[in-house]
Amino acid sequence: MTADILKIESVRLLALLKIVRREGVLLKTDARLFKAELDAIWVERLENDDDLAERLDAFVSRFGRMQDTMGDKLIPALLRSMAEKTGSALDNLNRAEKLGLLSSVEEWLDAPNLRNKLVHEYMSDSAEFAAALNKAHSMVSLLVSAYNSINRYALSRISAAEWPELLP
Repeated sequence: MTADILKIESVRLLALLKIVRREGVLLKTDARLFKAELDAIWVERLENDDDLAERLDAFVSRFGRMQDTMGDKLIPALLRSMAEKTGSALDNLNRAEKLGLLSSVEEWLDAPNLRNKLVHEYMSDSAEFAAALNKAHSMVSLLVSAYNSINRYALSRISAAEWPELLP
């Protein structure tokens, strides 16, 4: 890769880090939704509580968006900025795990499967849906941790006038 291409990839990586950070900040507003553990009764209340349903939709959307952006764009951009070849999503995730940026590819792959369950099996079984929501909530820390690891790793290799902060 030429120096110009690496510079372009570094600029793209920095822009994606900023985007994912904003997504993470919005996702961390989930505390309001998850004041207590969600159960089947909570899920059944959604039909009569528009505000609660909107907060839930926002969480599911933000969860999926952050996971998608990181897996489909941020990790490949990081690899390209380091002059590495990118491969399939699984290859890229495996490389990120080897670099110490993801705790586990298996855990990471749970996120899109879980998101699909939240979107496509929406409320067919209240107890199962509540369990999936609670699992997604517990996975927020996985996304935040991966973002922070990628951010630190990139910062150690790329210089920029402005750098996005880590997520709390």
